[in-house]
Amino acid sequence: MNQELLSHLPKMDVLLTQPLLAGSGLPRAALKAAARSELDALRRRIQSGQPAPAPSMEEIARAVLVRAQTLSRPSLRPVINATGVVLHTNLGRAPMSPAAAEAACAAAAHYTNLEYDLDSRCRSSRGAHVEELVCALTGAESALVVNNNAAAVLLMLCVLAAGKGVALSRGELVEIGGSFRMPDIMARSGVRLVEVGTTNKTRLSDYEGALAAGTAQVLLKVHPSNFKVVGFTEEVPLAELAALARRHGVPVLCDLGSGAPDGDGPWPPDYPTAAGTAGLADVMCFSGDKLLGGPQAGILAGRKEYIDRLRSDPLARALRIDKLSLAALEVTLRAWTDPEGRAALPGPAMLSAGLAQLRPRAEALAGRLAPLCAGWCAVRAVESAGEAGGGALPGVALPGAAVELRPADGDAEALERALRAHCPPILGRLHRGALLLDVRTLLPGDEEEIVRALAGRTPVEQL
Repeated sequence: MNQELLSHLPKMDVLLTQPLLAGSGLPRAALKAAARSELDALRRRIQSGQPAPAPSMEEIARAVLVRAQTLSRPSLRPVINATGVVLHTNLGRAPMSPAAAEAACAAAAHYTNLEYDLDSRCRSSRGAHVEELVCALTGAESALVVNNNAAAVLLMLCVLAAGKGVALSRGELVEIGGSFRMPDIMARSGVRLVEVGTTNKTRLSDYEGALAAGTAQVLLKVHPSNFKVVGFTEEVPLAELAALARRHGVPVLCDLGSGAPDGDGPWPPDYPTAAGTAGLADVMCFSGDKLLGGPQAGILAGRKEYIDRLRSDPLARALRIDKLSLAALEVTLRAWTDPEGRAALPGPAMLSAGLAQLRPRAEALAGRLAPLCAGWCAVRAVESAGEAGGGALPGVALPGAAVELRPADGDAEALERALRAHCPPILGRLHRGALLLDVRTLLPGDEEEIVRALAGRTPVEQL
């Protein structure tokens, strides 16, 4: 019986001629691999004696098509972020503006004047496309851009502090994502860490003592942008630290981390900004893909003599920014020059959105989903606190709204898995037996895709 069933399985070349597969437009290699896998699975099922009718040629072709589509799907692909976390590191932080994305696409598809001066016909610096914009935004004398802020910190320490003692508050010995710790980065940079103060209290006298003792020759301030210490605390303002550094003739470096560009944003009034730091630190650095709302980049700005040293160091070439990110960063920096441009940046716009703006969106989406889920899932708009994410604005709640999906069988996890398996994947947040779809982080068109995912589906398993 098994041999008879096996003999009815189609040959590979015959199967691939089926119109469903031949006209799919999928790569032949993917179709062959999928057909081989499907036929092997059928053979194993038959040989194991599992009772099942032999599938028709059309059924086999449909199964092969599904496998081929999965094999052809890019590993890195768009998802719908309904988590309410704006700068979601696992989801690539916030999306760039359409104009920035268009600039990156144009740079990818064409030759560019990346390192070519069109007026002089001579080689130029790739950083020239954005450095004046950074200076205009921050007020710094000079600027340099590398591929991310960790690279910026590494370059800053390697070039300006290698072999020296660097005084850093114990309350600023931060760990960023992926278990990268500031002490480890400093050690890799060839500097000697001089811990001053305590976890919760560091005074100016602590830094002054390290300088007077000769153990420290550089002052470093690191903004703990991914955590917040509250209660019985004290830290030294950068202005006082800079004044101390001037008196002793040593440089003061500052890692702003998330890097709020200026005071106009959803961050607290006392949040350190690039514009407020430029006149105090000799060199500062911050991220391009967090509060700035652009591509991944590490932005260094400060006194020209120090930036020139960073630019001329061989390590700067190893850490340099690529042309796609550079094109997107230029558009993003230009957007910060006027309120209308800032409003077009998705990340800052999501961070600034309030309950009054988000509640109507949640109610509208809930109204569209309720009829689709009638009988198996309760749907309603609820208030929901979003987060900045990405190690930015710790402890700052972002009041907003979400659509709550509460399955009648109580299995919200099954619903979450089903939506996550959708194409494109829809990622929500499980909360107290329900699935929340936070509208803060939905982009134009995402609501339509969520409706499409739930349209005409009643059992969760069919999603």
